[in-house]
Amino acid sequence: MAEPGGHATPAQHRVVVALDVGGTGMKCALVRPDGTVHHTERHPTLAERGPEAVLGTILDVAEGLATRARADGLEPVAAGVAVPGVVDEENGLAVWSSNVGFRDVPVRARLSERLGLPAVLGHDVRVGGTAEARLGAGRGHRHVLFVAIGTGIAAALIVDGVGYGGGHGAAGEVGHIVVRPGGPLCPCGQRGCLESLASARAIGLRYAELAGVPGATALDVVTRAGAGDALARTVWREAIEALADGMVIAQALYDVGVFVIGGGLAEARHELLHPLEQAFRERITFHRPPEFVRAGLGDEAGCIGSALLALDHLEKTQ
Repeated sequence: MAEPGGHATPAQHRVVVALDVGGTGMKCALVRPDGTVHHTERHPTLAERGPEAVLGTILDVAEGLATRARADGLEPVAAGVAVPGVVDEENGLAVWSSNVGFRDVPVRARLSERLGLPAVLGHDVRVGGTAEARLGAGRGHRHVLFVAIGTGIAAALIVDGVGYGGGHGAAGEVGHIVVRPGGPLCPCGQRGCLESLASARAIGLRYAELAGVPGATALDVVTRAGAGDALARTVWREAIEALADGMVIAQALYDVGVFVIGGGLAEARHELLHPLEQAFRERITFHRPPEFVRAGLGDEAGCIGSALLALDHLEKTQ
């Protein structure tokens, strides 16, 4: 990228406008080419306003970040946005993002038009996985499976630092592997999906139902299990067993060197990772076990990954 007069802008003066859009909130940042974050913001998504209003907010926030960069003496060189759901990265379309109401929305084109910058659109879990593989807990491994366990469960296969999206942009939906046929109804319409048994949402709801404790969360279950609550221990154990069954299937398919566990449930730390790895090892036969590590970049992973995707695009097109 050149400044007026033909001089290249030093890398330390370049930033990428990056947004990670969720159903409730948007994490937003200015990210340098080395992955360090210069500035962060948080904004509500307010998805109930409808998809066009959400897109409008994305564009307004992105424009505000670009303005902030210039005010700080930095040059925005590209923009990256990540959304949940099914994403056509090649064509920059949010094919289906139920959390924010998107259906075939040309996010990339609208963003590039508003900012006058090259732009990319990525899948929230894949960009988070890319960041973890290159700069976070998966660094040093060629084959990484990033597993985000929160309200739902999704994964991203990252090979040599590049995310695999599949033929239709929907790769990595391990949350919809059926691990308990005939089990609880999943929001996707199937019964017994991993997500219906072991997501943070499912764990909280299960305990709330059995214990009569409205509003219980998964982390409440972990805390109560650690304090000796027998019912909480049972709910937590059953969730761990379901997760292990799903991850054995994932390893049979992907044969990765490391599972990087992220999302809200990863806040349980050793209460999750240790029993999960033990249950996994009890189930495998001939497969070589991967390492189990907790994600290292926290809630900035999506913004950092969006920026990395945008920088990859710049490199390919220059």
